Amino acid sequence: MASYVPPALNNSLRTVEWMWQSNPNPFSESEPATWSHYSDLENLIIEKAFQDKQPRAQLDDYFIDFERSLQISNTDDYNQRSIKRVVRREARFRDLPVSYKHSFGGEYGWVSPFVIEVRRDLKLEPDDLPSKKASLVPILVEKAVQGIIEEGISIEKTCEAEKLADMLLKEKNAGIEEVWRCCAYLYTSESFLYKTLNAAMRLVGDKEQEEVWRSKVRTLGPFCLLLWDDPFNTKVTTKKTLYRGATLTEEQIAAYAKMAKDDMDYGSFQAYTSCSRNRDVAEQFGNTLFIMQVKFAFIADLSPLSDFSAEEEELITPGVSFRVLSIKLDPTKILRDLLRDVDLYNLTDADAVLLDDLLGFEGQCIRSGDINKEVRMVLLGGTGNG
Repeated sequence: MASYVPPALNNSLRTVEWMWQSNPNPFSESEPATWSHYSDLENLIIEKAFQDKQPRAQLDDYFIDFERSLQISNTDDYNQRSIKRVVRREARFRDLPVSYKHSFGGEYGWVSPFVIEVRRDLKLEPDDLPSKKASLVPILVEKAVQGIIEEGISIEKTCEAEKLADMLLKEKNAGIEEVWRCCAYLYTSESFLYKTLNAAMRLVGDKEQEEVWRSKVRTLGPFCLLLWDDPFNTKVTTKKTLYRGATLTEEQIAAYAKMAKDDMDYGSFQAYTSCSRNRDVAEQFGNTLFIMQVKFAFIADLSPLSDFSAEEEELITPGVSFRVLSIKLDPTKILRDLLRDVDLYNLTDADAVLLDDLLGFEGQCIRSGDINKEVRMVLLGGTGNG
């Protein structure tokens, strides 16, 4: 496997995290200190500069002064915050927001509509995939790099975007296997990239938001296609249990109850969905634990590629489906959703992105042990590049 950051830096990133003091008055002696995390890409930029013994690290809105241990605004020298370098212990899914606005999407086949539109936009023939046509790989990498930079600039994340783009561009001529590994590594990193991509893909099936998700096809589509066309994931995953935490509202529970009443009511993931093989990791988030029993589906094991292999992250690809069997409350008030018999051929306009919206590691981070619901499901179906 290719190394996308220097080995010494890569080892450091597994254990080290930079943080900035975020309480209202960071220089108050009486106010308790509050510390916030930099994103993974910002952490990488800071740590590399630190290990290179640079006097400062440049971010989009601030620069880091190592000698004084300060974060200083690029536009106001008096806007300063203390920083510190600490051992990283938190899971990567901490503090991520959930979008609960839309519960269901429309009827689709084995392939995500977003991926279909990406292929159309790139004018690809049915067999034109980077895993099958090597000449496509550098072309798609260049387009992905351009799109990442454009998206980063649009949300004032130029430094992050340039770092992401640089890492991917270095693998341009390395072949699809190394390019895919790099894309998977970038996806596991905490940055705007996976958030923006998944936010767009979640909107598939919402007619009012169609222009929004289609606007990301040109910019983020090439990266999405490179990640989707996994050259290693040629066989479906079977007999595996995955976990994901979420915070559910009464409205969302009611949506599940409605699905449970109809044996032909199906849902599917329309965005990439991160889960964990480790139940303890999932239980860190939200008030509900989703227990996903995989009968067969295309799922990628990202843990060997991630800086945080202890999270045991696995990625459910867009198109995997589910069906709700039942929802019941036991005497101890624990909710159990049982989902089964997933099928990709019978989805209706009442389906599609429910699970993508609800199954959130992005749920509000709460104390371990606050989980009071269990949602059991079966994954049966998937998407592939076949």
